[in-house]
Amino acid sequence: MKRVLVIALTLTAALSAALFAGGGQQAGGGNVHAVVFKSTGNPFGEKLMDGFETGVKEQGGTVIRRAPDLPTAEAQIQIIDQLIAQKVASITISANDFDALQPVLTKAKNAGINIVTADSAVNAASRSLHINQADTKLIGETLVEAAFDQAGGSGEIAILSATSQASNQNAWIAVMEETLKQAKYANLKLVKIAYGDDLRDKSVSETEGLLASYPNLKVIVAPTTVGIAAAAKVITDRGLIGKVKITGLGLPSEMADYITNGSCPYMFLWNPIDLGYLASYAAKALADGAITGKIGDKFGGGKLGSYTVVNAADGGTEVVLGPPFKFEPSNINEWKSVY
Repeated sequence: MKRVLVIALTLTAALSAALFAGGGQQAGGGNVHAVVFKSTGNPFGEKLMDGFETGVKEQGGTVIRRAPDLPTAEAQIQIIDQLIAQKVASITISANDFDALQPVLTKAKNAGINIVTADSAVNAASRSLHINQADTKLIGETLVEAAFDQAGGSGEIAILSATSQASNQNAWIAVMEETLKQAKYANLKLVKIAYGDDLRDKSVSETEGLLASYPNLKVIVAPTTVGIAAAAKVITDRGLIGKVKITGLGLPSEMADYITNGSCPYMFLWNPIDLGYLASYAAKALADGAITGKIGDKFGGGKLGSYTVVNAADGGTEVVLGPPFKFEPSNINEWKSVY
């Protein structure tokens, strides 16, 4: 009797471990889809994962949500290794590094796991498909035009980015630097690109450093939701509203007060909930074999409609959610409770 009891308990423990490995989430199976963001505590990431979870559940699947404590490639590699062991059907990741994840993602692909990137891509060899929030060139050009407008056409500007390895940030910044070479922007001077690592405290201190080093600074462009909120708070707290302006990419819920008080005259973003939602439908279509991620593939994006896979600037393929949306005093109150 004791032996039977021991066997039963052992089987029960093994089953529980299989079902609830990785923070209480069901593991393995053909309809289990994982989403991995850059780090914990990032409101943009939480909304993206919310959208992903909604989309997967609409399709009858199970979701595993993961994010490391720090925005590093090494931390994401550990998570991906765990997901490989759990035999998920797909991994959707917002990457902390463009190239460093390639070995572990290759391992995942060799195990039959489909790889999707959203928000921040990995190199083309490491993924099946990228979900791009908006056209890279359009984002970079839009941010330069905003800086030009808010600076009054001339003066010093700075960029407050996330991490120096973030592929989406680097792609937008590259477009900004190229756009600034145009004759129209000849009187704008980009004095520094600072990196707050998508950490609030570091973004605050980088903003303070920019203000100390460049007393004539007119505009800070922060193409990161953490950075723009941190910079706007510094400008507000130091009584610099109107002297130094902030623009970039921000969450309406975090930036409403700063748009209202004028520290950020206007900013841009897309809906991170929709971004995650679209990624979930792409991940499911790949896992089901409905698409392979090649140019011309079409799939349904649920409530968002149908999408077609196109060329990405890095040589891979992508689908584009849509153009960036401008948030300003006239509409911010409509959006601040949405995301």
